[in-house]
Amino acid sequence: MSSSVLALAPVVPVVVLEDASDAVPLARALVAGGLPAIEVTLRTPAAPEAIRAIAREVPEAVVGAGTVTGAEQARTAAEAGARFLVSPGWTPTLLAAMRETGLPFLPGVSTTSEVVALLEQGVTEMKFFPAEAAGGTAYLKSLASPLPQARFCPTGGVGVHNAADYLALPNVGCVGGTWMLPQDALAARDWERIHALAAEAATLGGR
Repeated sequence: MSSSVLALAPVVPVVVLEDASDAVPLARALVAGGLPAIEVTLRTPAAPEAIRAIAREVPEAVVGAGTVTGAEQARTAAEAGARFLVSPGWTPTLLAAMRETGLPFLPGVSTTSEVVALLEQGVTEMKFFPAEAAGGTAYLKSLASPLPQARFCPTGGVGVHNAADYLALPNVGCVGGTWMLPQDALAARDWERIHALAAEAATLGGR
């Protein structure tokens, strides 16, 4: 796997699973639709087992853990088979914990000072969160000239209506979102619909 999370796919589905038994068919639908990088958020008790199941049974997927907010979560995710980590924000302690796993990671930022602080630590790839609330494409565009070495995965308020606008920016490598995972489709286990939405999302990056 590339050490760059941003190079995996133009769109990274952000998955919240209440039932780990849904993980494998969901991952297969997303991969078949052209979205191999899957971020399973650690917001539910089912998340570690979901990551474990995808890692074990869907080898063509690159499963990661999202909403990593502490050292124990970083270790748990790595032990479950996560291949990358994503956090909504960062502290020196969390950054060290993510580094210790040896996995690629995207620490979350929403201000210029946070970006500069990460660049000082040698980190150039970051999650921009919450993207729309924190200034959206205009904010990221304004960072490109003074901080050209920083690259981002915007997440939060990103959808089919604006994903292409983010992906057109020179400092955006991919976007994260949930629009290809509507709640009613998940509840109905409508994997065919999710496959179709994933296929549509996979075309947004023009790759």
